[in-house]
Amino acid sequence: QVQLVESGGGLVQAGGSLRLSCQGSVNIVSINVMGWYRQAPGKQRELVAAIDSAGHTNYADSGKGRFTISRDNAKKSVYLQMNSLKPEDTAVYYCNADFVVTAVGYGKDYWGKGTLVTVSS
Repeated sequence: QVQLVESGGGLVQAGGSLRLSCQGSVNIVSINVMGWYRQAPGKQRELVAAIDSAGHTNYADSGKGRFTISRDNAKKSVYLQMNSLKPEDTAVYYCNADFVVTAVGYGKDYWGKGTLVTVSS
């Protein structure tokens, strides 16, 4: 069973920084695209940033210039460095992995349980 575990969320003041991490389970052989999504109270889940196995990245406009996504393919991990945080960045941040290969097969669209980021003004 594929599992994704996020960490690094917390409470930070506006202008501060946080680094989110997401660790994939040991049974994962490879992951095509890894991404971060967020869901604020009363809003739909939205893409924050994504990165493919070759390192190509895609950012939502809200995070461009402030957020940096990276990954470690060997560790089956993805990271999100968030700088200059704003109160509107407050949300639960979810890790996503698309097209995951394991020793017994492959699957699509796996999600972590999320980590809460709260930015105070």
